[in-house]
Amino acid sequence: MADGANATVAGARRRGPAAGSGASPRARGDRPLAAVAAAFTLAQLVLVRPGMGLGWDETVYVSQVTSHAPAAFFSAPRSRGVSLLVAPVASWSSSTALLRVYLAVLSGLALHLALRAWRGLFPTRVLVTAGAFFATLWVTLFYGPQAMPNYWVAIGALICAGCFLRARGRGAGPAALWGVAAGAALMAWMRPTDAVWVTVPLLAVALVRRRGWLLLALVGGLAAGGVPWVIEAYTGYGGLAQRLADASRIQGGLGRHIAVDDQLRSLGGRALCRPCTGPMPHPVIVLWWFALPVLAAVGLAVAVRAGRTARTLVPLACAATAALPYLFTIEYAAPRFLQPAYALLALPVADALWHLARAGDGRWRPWPAALVAVALAGHLAVQLAVLVHTVDRNTDSRRDWARTAAALHRLGIRPPCLLIGHEAIPLGYYAGCSSGNTHGNNANTTAARIVDAARRMPVAALVGPDGTPPGYTRSWTPYRISDLQVRIAPRQEARPVPDGTPDGP
Repeated sequence: MADGANATVAGARRRGPAAGSGASPRARGDRPLAAVAAAFTLAQLVLVRPGMGLGWDETVYVSQVTSHAPAAFFSAPRSRGVSLLVAPVASWSSSTALLRVYLAVLSGLALHLALRAWRGLFPTRVLVTAGAFFATLWVTLFYGPQAMPNYWVAIGALICAGCFLRARGRGAGPAALWGVAAGAALMAWMRPTDAVWVTVPLLAVALVRRRGWLLLALVGGLAAGGVPWVIEAYTGYGGLAQRLADASRIQGGLGRHIAVDDQLRSLGGRALCRPCTGPMPHPVIVLWWFALPVLAAVGLAVAVRAGRTARTLVPLACAATAALPYLFTIEYAAPRFLQPAYALLALPVADALWHLARAGDGRWRPWPAALVAVALAGHLAVQLAVLVHTVDRNTDSRRDWARTAAALHRLGIRPPCLLIGHEAIPLGYYAGCSSGNTHGNNANTTAARIVDAARRMPVAALVGPDGTPPGYTRSWTPYRISDLQVRIAPRQEARPVPDGTPDGP
């Protein structure tokens, strides 16, 4: 009887963990990562809400591939990656809700793949914590379902850095090299300059260590994603040097600028802080931002002690180079600019939190663990509060655009049509009109062309509350829609309506 029992136990040991659970240890390690990604997708759909209209930059990217509105002016810094990303939905449907659901699901799947790239480099519990930390930042939840590039640069950075570390190890197969190339291509596809900054440490390591295949994968990936941007520079912007110069001018002139305080001001939920004036957010909102480098340093110390320095140093170095241009070379800020840095920092930060909460033998440290739990709960509450405020404010502003577009329709401004002036790009998308500007970062036409267009289609000039109508619109019929001055070219027989009342002779 005893021999039979012993044989049964021995057989179970030989079969391994999968015999009892029906899944391999590798598959069981994937489940927590998949759960984080699924929760991230669900949180986007619940908290950001699919019905939120498109923002200014989104209308530019989506208009390139949709039939709902003419393509908006595509300025020099932009890349076509986001437009191609949304094309499977935007090319045949004008439903913003459908696009949001598509992007939320896609961003969740992408997070899962990015975390999987780090399996074996960090314990599963660290990867789950890192993924949850990054996914619960308000800026990640807010931009995950939006047609914007920065989240996808962050995903590409995670994949590229993780596969880079796997590829340099012994016995690494070609899959890791393909991952390096794919991550680099994704970043360059979305924002070529960001891709270069993120990969600087990886390129340096590959060169110093003479890892030819790794270097080829990195350069090949960057080229695959960035060459279309370079080709477009010569076909539409007067050459690569001119496009880079135009991109620098649009961003206020790249140089030695300290934008650290601007980034802090933007953490309260400001999508774009330009010019970045006003008071700082409440200290509780920005506390996590100062804790990040401290915890990252703790994570590095833990890694050095454990003999796995490279696994932590590589994401730290890539995070530093990713953040550098947005902290020290531009005069304005947007919280989304630092998403790649946050994603990479999440790994050593999560490692540090687990080290603080648990001793080397696996036992919990009661007081430190309790403090970590309280800090994380408070952090989550603050992030959700900022997210709700940000979503409400942006939803209201985008509804205003939709209402203004409806009022313009009632005034006779219907496709094909042209809007110029104040917020012409987003309002043009909402109204189904082309958009134009004669000056500023989005200048793409002249007064003569606008006057000529007025002979062929409805044209309206939009003037903000503090603006002055262009001289060539003095004979146009003035109206007012809320706080917006509207002047309509005389060929239109506009009929006043409640939302657009005459504003004088």
